[in-house]
Amino acid sequence: MDGNGRWALLRGRPRQEGHVAGVTAVRRTVQSAPAMGITTLTLYAFSSDNWRRPPGEVDNLMCLLQEYFDSECDHLTDSHVRLSVIGRRDRIPSSLGRSIALVEARTSEGTSLHIRIAIDYSARDALLAAAGRLARGIPPTREAFERSLFEAIHAPSGTRDVDLLIRTGGEQRLSDFLIWESAYAELYFTDVLWPDFSEADLAAAVQAFAARDRRYGGVRKAVP
Repeated sequence: MDGNGRWALLRGRPRQEGHVAGVTAVRRTVQSAPAMGITTLTLYAFSSDNWRRPPGEVDNLMCLLQEYFDSECDHLTDSHVRLSVIGRRDRIPSSLGRSIALVEARTSEGTSLHIRIAIDYSARDALLAAAGRLARGIPPTREAFERSLFEAIHAPSGTRDVDLLIRTGGEQRLSDFLIWESAYAELYFTDVLWPDFSEADLAAAVQAFAARDRRYGGVRKAVP
């Protein structure tokens, strides 16, 4: 979800207004995703490196995240949408942590869509934490490593390989996001800033994904 700050600056507004507009884009995306066959949607809301931003902006982001969880909890529950948060929880405000725990519990039975929101998340830190767990005597298999990785980021168990990775805002890099899970992800970059990301933009990304030839290291099967 890249481009909130630039969206605001281009309009001569404070960066915080861009983050507020970004929440509206989240709502649009969550609402339109199930009809496109999307069952799991992971949104990168706040990276571990984002703590380097000005304290005032960080505080505003934490408040905005809490407001989102508090205001959307009933709607997500009624829409049968499950929400969970991945990332560290020891550095975020305690009030935000309580809001996360509440919305996770309230939406745990949702089946129409699983939203995962990454907060204080770093793929490299998660990989290091998972490796540390394996170093304590767990046999080093991919399955064991994935279990350790999910524990490190407080993620529900089960495979979470990324099929399609969309980055908005014109940047073309992963920025420490789901490195292990994106080993065979299809990458899609768009110049659209996140607050402007629409249902049509999501549909274009899904259509581009459907046209990709995914072989996972193999060869294309012959067509009779």
